[in-house]
Amino acid sequence: MKSYRFILLCIICIFTMPVAAQKFALVDMGYILKNIPAYERANEQLNQVSKKWQAEVDALNTEIQTLYKNYQNESVFLSQEQKKKKQDDIMEKEKNVGELKKKYFGPDGELFKKREALITPIQEEIYNAIKEVANLRGYSLILDRATDNGIIFASPKADISNEILQKLGYSTQ
Repeated sequence: MKSYRFILLCIICIFTMPVAAQKFALVDMGYILKNIPAYERANEQLNQVSKKWQAEVDALNTEIQTLYKNYQNESVFLSQEQKKKKQDDIMEKEKNVGELKKKYFGPDGELFKKREALITPIQEEIYNAIKEVANLRGYSLILDRATDNGIIFASPKADISNEILQKLGYSTQ
């Protein structure tokens, strides 16, 4: 009988112990980034550079199209050697355009490097602010509501985006 009392006492203790609930919060990275002027400037700078480089690539593509049309129009009058030379010229230019695209827009291209140089410091600053707020307020999980499609509903009280912006020194709208 004493063993039953002991087991019952253990079960009661387990269920009546205060359970520490995990705290969580949400941030909206899109909203945060939109309210950071440095991010907007960096994006504008990236767009301008991208447009400039794309215009350069487009100009070379137009040049290649013109060469190809001229080749088609003149091919009946050209010798085999001349045809071969023009074909090689066109192929060389196409190869150069491909290399230029890769240089500018490839996975390790100039645009990626520039984006990393401009955007990464801002993202790290935001991450550090989120981490500080999480440690200060005891959050064990912070989700980004802008990118998480799994969030169906979230109370506005759980969104700490404005607090993060204030921590970074920016006013909220």
